Amino acid sequence: MTYLPTARDALSQALTDPKFTRKYWFGCWQACVWAKSDPWKPMFPDGRVANGEVLEIDPPNRLALKWRNKFRPELRDEGFSHATFERDPSGDAAKLAVIHEIDRPNSKFIAFVSNGWPAILCSLKSLLQTAPQYCDPTLPTDPASRSLPSGQQQCDVAVGLLQCMRIGAK
Repeated sequence: MTYLPTARDALSQALTDPKFTRKYWFGCWQACVWAKSDPWKPMFPDGRVANGEVLEIDPPNRLALKWRNKFRPELRDEGFSHATFERDPSGDAAKLAVIHEIDRPNSKFIAFVSNGWPAILCSLKSLLQTAPQYCDPTLPTDPASRSLPSGQQQCDVAVGLLQCMRIGAK
């Protein structure tokens, strides 16, 4: 779980808009219509395409996806996992909880994504703090109004985010 400096609607857009996703997900974007049961395909800059499905979509509250890693045999063999993004308002910010689970004890896949989600969330938070106009058109676009107070870190330490996230087997 992390708190992001944006409105819940804008966060919902940030999670689904492929142009915005590329900016914080290290060049990855998603090909999707964003309707229940539709295919969800993360597209990687090196040409790889993952496969998944939208299980639930309730903007701006919740998004649930299923996917499998088909690029690494030891992860592919574990089958599909479920990633749920729960969003709640919290003052001027939005609280985002990412729950990634698979019905398999001691999952290598969950261990793998446990290293990825903190980096992705850190990148998203940094982008929202330094360039909020990408996500929320109601926020000021003047660079002086976007600057962080002296000494404020761009994002939470990845380990701290990982400890807050509810990641594990079902």
